[in-house]
Amino acid sequence: MIQTRGVTLQYGQRKLFSNVSITFSEGNCYGLIGANGCGKSTFLKILSGEIDSTEGDISVTPGQRVSVLKQDQFAYDQYTVLNTVIMGHETLYKIMQEKDEIYLIEEFSEADGIRVSELEAEFADMDGWNAEPQAAKLLNDLGIPGESHLLQMKQLESGQKVRVLLAQALFGNPDILLLDEPTNHLDMRTCMWLEEFLCDFTNTAIIVSHDRHFLDKVCTHIADIDFGKIQLYAGNYSFWAEASQLALKQRNEANKKIEEKRFELQSFIERFSANASKSRQATSRKKILEKLTIEDIKPSSRKYPYINFDQEREAGNEVLHIDHISKTLDGQEMFKDITITVEKGDKIAFVGPNDLVKTTLFQVLMGEMSPDRGSFKWGASIKPAYYSKEHSSYFNTDYRIVDWLRQYSKSIDDEFVRGFLGRMLFSGEESMKPVNVLSGGEKVRCMLSRMMLLQPNVLIFDEPTNHLDLEAITSLNRGMEKFRGTILFSSHDHQLVHTVANRIIEITPKGYIDRVNMTFDEYLENDKIQGLREQLYK
Repeated sequence: MIQTRGVTLQYGQRKLFSNVSITFSEGNCYGLIGANGCGKSTFLKILSGEIDSTEGDISVTPGQRVSVLKQDQFAYDQYTVLNTVIMGHETLYKIMQEKDEIYLIEEFSEADGIRVSELEAEFADMDGWNAEPQAAKLLNDLGIPGESHLLQMKQLESGQKVRVLLAQALFGNPDILLLDEPTNHLDMRTCMWLEEFLCDFTNTAIIVSHDRHFLDKVCTHIADIDFGKIQLYAGNYSFWAEASQLALKQRNEANKKIEEKRFELQSFIERFSANASKSRQATSRKKILEKLTIEDIKPSSRKYPYINFDQEREAGNEVLHIDHISKTLDGQEMFKDITITVEKGDKIAFVGPNDLVKTTLFQVLMGEMSPDRGSFKWGASIKPAYYSKEHSSYFNTDYRIVDWLRQYSKSIDDEFVRGFLGRMLFSGEESMKPVNVLSGGEKVRCMLSRMMLLQPNVLIFDEPTNHLDLEAITSLNRGMEKFRGTILFSSHDHQLVHTVANRIIEITPKGYIDRVNMTFDEYLENDKIQGLREQLYK
């Protein structure tokens, strides 16, 4: 168990947290959520002791070990991969080091013998003899092969380092696990493995993530940061989101009868309680939900941007034909001999382990680079709009947001542009900020606003959920679902892919798989496809 009492954190005049008292209990997995900038990562650092709060204190059950997902990829460059993982259990690793140092002494004294026997006893009590096999298994499960285990960390690529640090955090069955964005840089297979690991984890876990499917899969509770306070809610993210919005709607409908409100909320609780039986954590989650009372559901102050894509004109039957295109970058083959016909109304999710492959494909289709071989042709009626993952060039100006967006609007009327920005949560003075000082999430909302004003009939998105908070991701998800045109997109957001895509194209190192009229979950669960995928990844 880990507990805060009266925790306050203040920077100058700004209070990030104010008098937060909360208990995280054993056997539960908590999803820590909140708007961008609210202090989710900072709160994890307070819990881990990395930074001190201005007031209040943190207490951990005596004897329990706290493990943290480290963010510095260069901190362990001089260590081997295997040792980096074992260092996740600091006490065990220190015992191993001291043991090895004593055994290297040429003239072994009686005191050395007594000390090493003490260390061996502690080592055995901690199951130290299985440390290396357990660390190796974690690495293999996370996609780091055996031949890399004795390499130094500095020899690994950035994405591999992230996986090693995740293995370090998970190593040795910690009592309290603190994970900040653990799914970053993980492919879908590794994400699924991590979901299963956390569903089987029986101690305390506190997780920051923008992946709604991941939060739904692993969390028993949601810890919501709002206005400097943290409120605990039973259930996963979807339960919290729907319940809090329902409560807000009912609070705003003053003329609605009390009994009607109670009935609607009670029906909602019962429905989610029944759905919980599908989860690996079904037993504990179902018990939690069954204990809920209507009074436990509180409205949220969260605001959702309004994201809606309209077509200026509907596309004709010919959308896009890709004919045997191939591309190599810096000696690395991105894709080879891809032939695809995009049909009207297709919503295609491009998936695969290498993000650069998908980015390169989109850049080729948008004319930003040429294919090495093959060709492609857009239909005559097609008007595409492209969301590039790297869009900083759009913001190399000191234009105010309202003037920046006016460039892309048919109506230059100030009232129209300001009203449009208000729906995207740039209200009042917010719309007067220079675009070159915006945060990552604000820039994404600007880019989405630009795409909406262009009124395209084909949308191309390269990782559009990066930098967005959960509310904006939810709004984007709804906007993409409602869009009546064609979409080509890549995303690590499982729920976005599952709910939007009607066609999955996976680009692997040895070819590609193209499946139509199939959801993402159906694709992942299809035995024949999994057999084909295994062949293409060998």
